[in-house]
Amino acid sequence: MIEHTAPEPARPLRSWIRSSPGTHIWLLIIAVTSIVVVIAPDRVEHVLLHRNSSNIHQLDKYPVRALLSSAFWIENPASLALYAVLFELFHAPVERWLGTLRWLTIVATAHIVATLVSQKVLLMAIQDHRAPRSMTRVVDIGVSYGLAAAVGVLTYRLPGPWKWIYLTGAVAFFAGPLATGGTFTDLGHAIALAVGLLAWPLTRHVVSRET
Repeated sequence: MIEHTAPEPARPLRSWIRSSPGTHIWLLIIAVTSIVVVIAPDRVEHVLLHRNSSNIHQLDKYPVRALLSSAFWIENPASLALYAVLFELFHAPVERWLGTLRWLTIVATAHIVATLVSQKVLLMAIQDHRAPRSMTRVVDIGVSYGLAAAVGVLTYRLPGPWKWIYLTGAVAFFAGPLATGGTFTDLGHAIALAVGLLAWPLTRHVVSRET
């Protein structure tokens, strides 16, 4: 049974943050790392982004660190505000609905699976000379795979026909680019969305106190 903290009508902002702590801790860490990128000299910024990437080179040498650290950085700090909005629209509602453990299980699985599969596909393209070898050290960081998974699982929260309209839009946005070629990142997004959709069993028997 999953229980959620009851809302506090007099303190709606505090209540919202407390009801989705994982989302807001994650967002806070991203804000801190974004500030670091902004204030760091260009050379240091370059090192930080590459060192915390989950690219082929880093996954080969430091797989655990690469998978973990890449989830807490974004390449362009100017997009932090956009990510904050997206976290509130997708991650926070899913965490409030399913609870922190189930939400984290879904987004972490999506991040790991999408990263490993997309980088494996990229490696095969490099070995077949369909992609340059320099792509082994490409900057591959950010939180978009987790977001795609949250978008996917949120499908099951919507009622009636809205569910299918929402699902159609999500598939078109994340999987559509693959129809015109796409990149390894587009493939990762499609995989992460699929992980979210396949997480349907985790949405069953959820007891929520949301009001």
